[in-house]
Amino acid sequence: MKHVTTAYLNRIATAVPPHDVHEAFVAFAGSQLDGDNRRIAIYNRMVDRDGIDHRYSCLAPGTDPAHGSVDADGLYERGHFPDTAKRMRLFEMHAPVLAARAVEKLNLGVQREKITHVVITCCTGFSAPGIDLEIVERCGLNPSVERTVVGFMGCYAAMNALTLGRHIVRSEPEACVLVVNLELCTLHLKETAELEQILSFLIFADGCSASLISSEPEGFALDSFHAVLAPETQSLITWNIGDSGFDMVLSGRVPGAIQETLSTRGPEILRGAQVSDIDLWAVHPGGRTVLDAVERALQLGPQALAASREVLRQFGNMSSATVMFVLESMLLSGAKQKAGCAMAFGPGLVAETMLFRSGR
Repeated sequence: MKHVTTAYLNRIATAVPPHDVHEAFVAFAGSQLDGDNRRIAIYNRMVDRDGIDHRYSCLAPGTDPAHGSVDADGLYERGHFPDTAKRMRLFEMHAPVLAARAVEKLNLGVQREKITHVVITCCTGFSAPGIDLEIVERCGLNPSVERTVVGFMGCYAAMNALTLGRHIVRSEPEACVLVVNLELCTLHLKETAELEQILSFLIFADGCSASLISSEPEGFALDSFHAVLAPETQSLITWNIGDSGFDMVLSGRVPGAIQETLSTRGPEILRGAQVSDIDLWAVHPGGRTVLDAVERALQLGPQALAASREVLRQFGNMSSATVMFVLESMLLSGAKQKAGCAMAFGPGLVAETMLFRSGR
């Protein structure tokens, strides 16, 4: 029988911008309700229950975001939020800096010269020449490295990048793949009176992860991937380019759709394993209610999603980077001889899932 190379997620490093904006964004979002007591009560209840203490942004918060400019530089001034072109210029300014910070935290050393492929995921900014070439130059990689950009897939894109990294290593056992998941979600802050959109301001943040995939037996072995599409849910998560940044729809029906899908498709995701066989659950913390839905659907114990809930508390939802923050915490914990399941959710509505295991 032909030998099949196993791909390993060797290392993960993460980085966030310097500005904790959670309180500023909460104040701004609440101020959009304009004295509507019923909606203000709903909003305040959601703030109390969102499970988030900190979120970080490349934008420094303003001194009075509820009444004046949301950011210290006056770019997001009430009534004069920037158009998409200006937001993309901010992306071009801040994204390469954050990406380089995450990559450098991998402490590549001589391994820098061994990187053969770079895979980038991002759904919050575009430019050309793009972030892939910026990373190659700033991080001193081989200019001939093979580059792939996975764009506009949303929160589950990290799973697609890991899938691609696994395919590369299995076809080229000497390959070393650098994966970067970079999102500047806060650039797309909106002025709106729509409560559902306002509530999304309570979740999203900026962040970046960098990781290495190779055939070296270190870290997590990437065993299999599987995508599950929830039927008739296309309208629940959408992400479109508008004149004033990117426009998101994140329906309140998402947690229910996730719970229903996982309740019936769980055995398919686990490939014959039982829920009790899984030691590590790396679930994308798309929000507290999303984690609650996964917990109910799979009948998980109260501590099963502790790592995901802690990432949500400390950083919020950083789109494609977020599940990598969860996996990083598990790698750093030194888990040995453990079976794991990772999953992330995004437009479609799709659950992208991965089975993995830690070494001896």
